[in-house]
Amino acid sequence: MQLDQGSAVVPEARSGARGLEPQLVQALGSESSNSPGIGGFSEVMMRVVVLGAGRIGNAIVRDLATHEGWKVTAVDATDEALGRLQGLERVVTVQADLGSVDEIRRVVNGHDLCIGAVPGPIGFATARTVIEAGIDMVDISFFEQDPFELDALAREHGVVAVVDCGIAPGWSNLAAGYLESAFDRLDRFVCYVGGLPSLRRWPYEYRAVFSPIDVIAEYTRPARMVIHGREVTRSALSDVELLDLPGVGTLEAFNSDGLRTLLHTINAPLMKEKTMRYPGHAERMRMLRETGFFGEEPIDVEGHDVRPIDLTARLLFPAWQLGEQEEDLTVMRVEAQGELDGRPHLRRFDLLDRFDRAGRITSMARTTGYTCTAVVNALAEGMYTEPGIVPPEYLGRVEGFFDAVNRYLADRGVCFEVHDVVDP
Repeated sequence: MQLDQGSAVVPEARSGARGLEPQLVQALGSESSNSPGIGGFSEVMMRVVVLGAGRIGNAIVRDLATHEGWKVTAVDATDEALGRLQGLERVVTVQADLGSVDEIRRVVNGHDLCIGAVPGPIGFATARTVIEAGIDMVDISFFEQDPFELDALAREHGVVAVVDCGIAPGWSNLAAGYLESAFDRLDRFVCYVGGLPSLRRWPYEYRAVFSPIDVIAEYTRPARMVIHGREVTRSALSDVELLDLPGVGTLEAFNSDGLRTLLHTINAPLMKEKTMRYPGHAERMRMLRETGFFGEEPIDVEGHDVRPIDLTARLLFPAWQLGEQEEDLTVMRVEAQGELDGRPHLRRFDLLDRFDRAGRITSMARTTGYTCTAVVNALAEGMYTEPGIVPPEYLGRVEGFFDAVNRYLADRGVCFEVHDVVDP
């Protein structure tokens, strides 16, 4: 039995076993370490501004505020979002229109680092404005545009701009970068991920635990993947398969466009991402999409131009709202297959995270937000300093970075289990 980087146990496969039957499963990141910044916060003084104080932005602000040496500014357009942060020590709240370039420049001025937690449709413009201001950035807006379009600008201004830094994309990218470096050869990389209500309720059996408009984008944006070494595109919600996962039961998984930068930065002949929901959800969303309810072109309704997506959003968003007494969970499985130490090898990461009842923080906010703050902490420690657009897979290739993030997450109760099988 071999240890890999002190983070995962590599068990022997049982005689004749073809599936994953590890003799030992260990929570990733549970080991102690003397490395700086791992588990706790960097001791470096930091002034951080968080743009967007929704569920995930709120969790980010609260996590950053627990560090005595840091000052945090939370910015949002609504009194309601900012009101939830009132009274927090080391936190200043500012109301501002985050759709305004001038307002963004005003609120980021004087800070060491900016976290972008705005909705996807304004994420790219926000990132560009922050970079032009010369402020390092970690972004979780998951905007549709190619982030590398901002690479030259970031280099020109000496800005480290980490993009797609949530759970998936985000942690999954860190894992991909780490695995590509650790394996002799990476042949297959697949990520399954889903944010779900703990209790299923008809008709959608779903609650939007992040920006609902970004959820709809998962159902409409064509899904890019790598098959036989070539990039191919398939319809979102396609290739539905069923997975049985411990602690959750049976879920369905369908194609979604979550690989993003991995399509061009990781060399593996097979890569795909699939979103998970309770069985039947994909069919309902496909019905709405094919009927035109997600259409963006206006149609005439008794003399009025109406965009179907606007009407759909107005109806769906209240139905998808996570109630005050409702709880959620995040489930994720990342599988990598290839060659390690000259032998065929399969490594699987499993995550099942649940709503934080003590802090009243959703699981999606925890897993997304704490991955973001873990990376912020590592940047504060100087673990990565190269200016430019930085997808998380770049960070995963840096020695110690992946372990640092996982120890940080484990310290906050977000723990991955690692299964390794030699000669699967």
